[in-house]
Amino acid sequence: MDDNAKMVGAHKITRGSCLCGRVHWEFRGEISDATICNCTACRRYGVLWAYDYEDHGISIEDPQDQLVGYQRGSNVLSFNFCKTCGNLVSWRRTKAEGDGRLRIAVNLRLAEPANVADIPIVRFDGLHSFDDLPMDGRTVKDVWF
Repeated sequence: MDDNAKMVGAHKITRGSCLCGRVHWEFRGEISDATICNCTACRRYGVLWAYDYEDHGISIEDPQDQLVGYQRGSNVLSFNFCKTCGNLVSWRRTKAEGDGRLRIAVNLRLAEPANVADIPIVRFDGLHSFDDLPMDGRTVKDVWF
């Protein structure tokens, strides 16, 4: 296991960064699945999402203020890109949940492939039904290309 996916105590940490390295994310804990979505945005971006809550399981490091957000439609989500290299780093809910936490997802394609290869894929039909589709046994390594 390399420096981008370590065990700290009993908690795994997976890290990713944009192409230019100015923005980094960290996912603390086991990533149970990676979502691939066919909505009008995600299918164009070609992302693999891992979900948790901002500053709970996921943190974003942006010391040079490189992230720029894009909101569309209902403005429920902000898609966050590095303004230098253009990589889509995360999406973030624009409103907190009842408990004050903000839902966030990071793009697993920005992690080292070996560190996320065995994570199961969840296919989400964001285009038609807004439902998870049946699991088919694929993992990130099966959809990497």
